[in-house]
Parts: sequence; C-alpha cells; structure tokens
Amino acid sequence: MTFFLQMLVTGIVIGSVYALVALGFVLIYKSSDAINFAQGEFLLVGTYVCLTLVSSYNIPFIPALIMTLLFSAVLGLVIERIVLRPFIGEPVISLIMATIGLSSVLLGIVHIIWGHETKVFPQIFSELPVHLGNIIVAPVYLWSLAIVIVMLILFTLFFKYSKMGIAMRATADDQQAAMSMGISVKVIFACAWAIAAVVSAVGGVLIGNINGVNSSLAFIGLKVLPVAILGGLDSIPGAIVGGLIIGVIESMTGGYLDPLVGGGLKEVMPFIILVFILMFKPYGLFGKKEIERV
Repeated sequence: MTFFLQMLVTGIVIGSVYALVALGFVLIYKSSDAINFAQGEFLLVGTYVCLTLVSSYNIPFIPALIMTLLFSAVLGLVIERIVLRPFIGEPVISLIMATIGLSSVLLGIVHIIWGHETKVFPQIFSELPVHLGNIIVAPVYLWSLAIVIVMLILFTLFFKYSKMGIAMRATADDQQAAMSMGISVKVIFACAWAIAAVVSAVGGVLIGNINGVNSSLAFIGLKVLPVAILGGLDSIPGAIVGGLIIGVIESMTGGYLDPLVGGGLKEVMPFIILVFILMFKPYGLFGKKEIERV
C-alpha cells in the first residue's frame, strides 16, 4: 500500500504539471481551432532561459522565474505576430503546419545556444525528504504541486473576473459575436499564445528541477496532447482532470508494469490512451461533440 500511495502522489504532482501545460493547448485550440505542436519547444526554451538566469547570472530562483515568465510572454506575442498571424483566415491545416515548422526552428535554436548535454538546476529546494505518514516525498514535488495550484487559481480568477479573460472566453464561444461586441480577435489570439508560452515555461522549469534539463523536455509537449484530448480540447477544467488522470496512470505504469515488460511502457502509455480516446470518445470527457475527429 505504501508503494501504491508513493506512485499516486508522484502521479498527482506530474499530472498537475501536465495539466498546466495542457492549458496552453486548450487556449490556442479555443481561440484558433488549431493544435500548437510547438508547445513542447515553448516549454524547452523557457526552461533553458530560467536555468541560464539561475546558473550563469546567479539570480535567485523566484526572480528568475518571474523574468522567465515575462520572456515567455513576449516570445509568445512575437511568434504570434510574426509567424502565425498571417495565417488568420487560412485553412486550419496551414496554421498547424506552421506550428510544426516552428517547433523545428525553436529546437534548432536551443541546440545552437545551449547544446545537447543534460544540465541541472542548482539546489533550489531542500533535499530533506518530507514524511507524510509512510510516504516519503521530495520537497521539489510539494513545491511543484503548490506552484501549479497557485498558477491554476490565478488563471481561474483571470478568466472569470478580468476583462481580458472574459473577452477570451467570449471569443472562444463565438468569434463573430465577440467581434460584433467590439472585441479584437487579433488581441485575443496574441494573448492566448502568450499565456500558452507562459504555462509551458512554468511546467518546464518544474520538471527540469525534478529530472534535469535537455532537449528531450520538448517531448513533454507531445505527451501533454493526450491530456488535452482526454479532457476535451475546448475545456479548461478538462485539461486539469485529464492531466491528473494521465499523470497517475503513467506513474502506476512505471511502478507496476514497466518491471514486468523491461521498461518503456510508461513513456508510450499516454499515446495508447490517446488512441482509445480517439476511437471511443474523440471529444473528450468534457469537450463539446462538435470537435472534429483527428
């Protein structure tokens, strides 16, 4: 039972990070009906920027994280304006292909600037384990969970009470009606891409503190796609629920099934789940049935 609870806690923490990154998928899909295949590269760039600020410039972690979020927001705005805005009004497949090309460009830039070697963050969180009954949890997991919860609460308040958040929700529900009310859809698109870059950076920094930093972090962008589809590509609460489900299943697979098959099943389990989702419930747990089959 102790091992089960240990895997459960690990799955919840990792799943909460997945949920945060999946929020970026949902926002971009709701605003443009497209899937951003460069989400993982946003995550990777943000992680390396934070690592550089902390390691090379000796900036404390919290100020470095805030600076990283500002950088990521600007990066999202610039990419939306220069690369993606010209595709407004074009077929959705054009925008999707643009994000695939963008992912390759960003990954190449990362390799040029930071190389291929695995890097680690300096010791930021305490190494003393926290005992929750019989469960031993590393402080970095608890801090990661706390940061994700705070971020999700802030975004919930943003979408519910701020003028921009309400405008984004209105645009996601009906672009034509939003435009008739004087809402600038282009501004909403830009804001969606900025937020997507920000949540990806936070997720990358947290996972980078747990597992180290290298270009394979970009793969998390693809691993999070099943999270978004499970919850529903147009559902923000669905992204949270989907993240927790995928995180727990992945953790349990690594703990119980990987030893039986020699390893590797944990990495592909999200995509196995994705196949079944698309077969039996392509609109996800909370998505609208109007979502097209992929």
